[in-house]
Amino acid sequence: MYSAKVMDHFEHPRNVGEIENASGMGTVGNAKCGDIMRIYLDIDENQIIRDVKFKTFGCGAAVATSSMATEMVKGKSIQEAMDVTNKAVCEALDGLPPVKVHCSLLAEEAIHAALWDYAQKNGIEIDGLVKPKTDIGEEEVEEEY
Repeated sequence: MYSAKVMDHFEHPRNVGEIENASGMGTVGNAKCGDIMRIYLDIDENQIIRDVKFKTFGCGAAVATSSMATEMVKGKSIQEAMDVTNKAVCEALDGLPPVKVHCSLLAEEAIHAALWDYAQKNGIEIDGLVKPKTDIGEEEVEEEY
C-alpha cells in the first residue's frame, strides 16, 4: 500500500522534463525491474541547484521517488544535495513498501550521477562523491537502508 504522499507525487509529479545544456545529467537504472531514471541539474556559479528536472521510465514508486528527490535538491547547494539519501527520500514520502525501496536508491544515485557529470565537466571534486553505479540492484538496498 502506498502512502498519500507517494500517490500525490505519482499522480502529480513535480519537475518533469529535460534541461537543455544541463550543468549535470545522470542516468541510472535497475536491470532487474526495468526502471530507468534520468536527472538534469542546472547549477549556478555559486554551486546552487537553480533548477532540476527528471525523466523516469518505471513504476509509480520510481516516478514518486524521482519527483520527491528533485523537490529535495532544488535550491540547495551541491553539498546539501549530497546529503539527500534514499532513506531521506523514503521518509519524505512517508515510506515505501519493502519491494519498492530500491526506487529511492535509484533517486539518490541519479542525483549523484548528475553531480558526477557536473564535477567532471567542471574539473572539480565534490566531497563524498564517488563515481556512481549505473545499474542499481536489489542487493544494494539491503546494505543502504
